[in-house]
Amino acid sequence: MTVSWGLIGASTIARQFMIGAIRAQPDGEIAAVMSSSPERAAAYARENRIPAAVSTLDELLGSDIDAVYISTTNELHLEQALAAIEAGKHVLCEKPLALTSADARKIVAAARAAGVVLGTNHHLRNAGSHRAMREAIAASRIGRPIAARVFHSVYLPENLQGWRITRPDAGGGVVLDITVHDADTLRFVLGDDPVEISAFTQSAGMAAGGLEDGAMCLWRFASGVIAQSHEGFTTRFAGTGFEVHGSEGSLIARDVMTQKPVGSVLLRTAKGEEELSFDREDLYARSLRQFHAAIRGEGQPSATGEDGVWSLTSAEAALQSARSGKAVAIDPKLGSAG
Repeated sequence: MTVSWGLIGASTIARQFMIGAIRAQPDGEIAAVMSSSPERAAAYARENRIPAAVSTLDELLGSDIDAVYISTTNELHLEQALAAIEAGKHVLCEKPLALTSADARKIVAAARAAGVVLGTNHHLRNAGSHRAMREAIAASRIGRPIAARVFHSVYLPENLQGWRITRPDAGGGVVLDITVHDADTLRFVLGDDPVEISAFTQSAGMAAGGLEDGAMCLWRFASGVIAQSHEGFTTRFAGTGFEVHGSEGSLIARDVMTQKPVGSVLLRTAKGEEELSFDREDLYARSLRQFHAAIRGEGQPSATGEDGVWSLTSAEAALQSARSGKAVAIDPKLGSAG
C-alpha cells in the first residue's frame, strides 16, 4: 500500500528534509501541497515536483491522501490537525503540537478516538547518536545516571528568523522552538520523565515583541537525575553537545543537536575512552519509516502525540518559571502547574 501525503505548509523544513524523507520510503509519495497563498503553493509544487497545489485545507483534506505533514506556524497546528483527524487522515505534526498543552491533549484525544496515527516530528530522537546514548544508559554502561547537560544554543539563520523572533501570537521564541526539543531528547535518552524545571530566559538582541532568544534551564527528573540545558538563537560559534554523567562513567557527545546525522559519542569509564559507533541514517527518513510502519499497525511513531504533550508541557513550565522566578512542576496530565 502506498502512503499518499499532503503537505500542510510550503515550508523550508519540508523542502530541506521531509520531501526527500517521504520519497525515500518505498511506499511513500507526495500528492499535494497546501499554502494559504495560491502563488506560493503553485511555485513550491513546481520547484519540488509535487503534482497538486491547493490553497485551502478543505481542498487538501477532500483529496485522496492518506496522511498530512503539518509545518505551518505554531498557532495553526491545532485547527489543522483536528481538521485532518476529522477527515480520517494520519497526522505527523511539527513541534510544538499546539500553543498550549491543553490544546495538544485535544489533538491526542481526537486522534485516539478516530483511530488515526498521530506523531510529533521530534527529529532528534531519530539520531543514531542519541539512540546509541540511550542504549548505553539502558545497558548500565555508565552505572546509575546522575546528571546531564545539553548544549543547544545556535545561531538562527536569517531565512528562518521571521515569525520565530517577532510573533508571540504565532508561538515564537526559543523555548517553543528549541527547549521543546531538549525536553524530548532528555526524556528519550534518559528513559526518564522531567518533574520540575527552573528557567531563565533572555532577549540578547535578536528577538522582539517580548519574545526570548535565549534560555537556560535546570531540570529534575523522576529518578533524581538533574540536568541543565542552554537554548539560544544568538550564539554563532558555540557548537552543540549532550553529556550524561553516571556513577560509573560519562557519555560525552558533540555536534549532535542537529538535523543531520553527524557528531560523535564518547564513553569514558575507569577502563578509558571508547568512541561509540552508531548508524548515520537520515533522521527524517527514520521518522517516516516508523510512521509508515505505525500506519500498517506495526508499532508507533518514533515520537507520539503523548511525547509531544510532554515536551510542550515542559516548555510551558519553563516559560512559567522564567516569568515567576520560581521552580515549576511538570505534569503532562494537568499542564504545568506551580
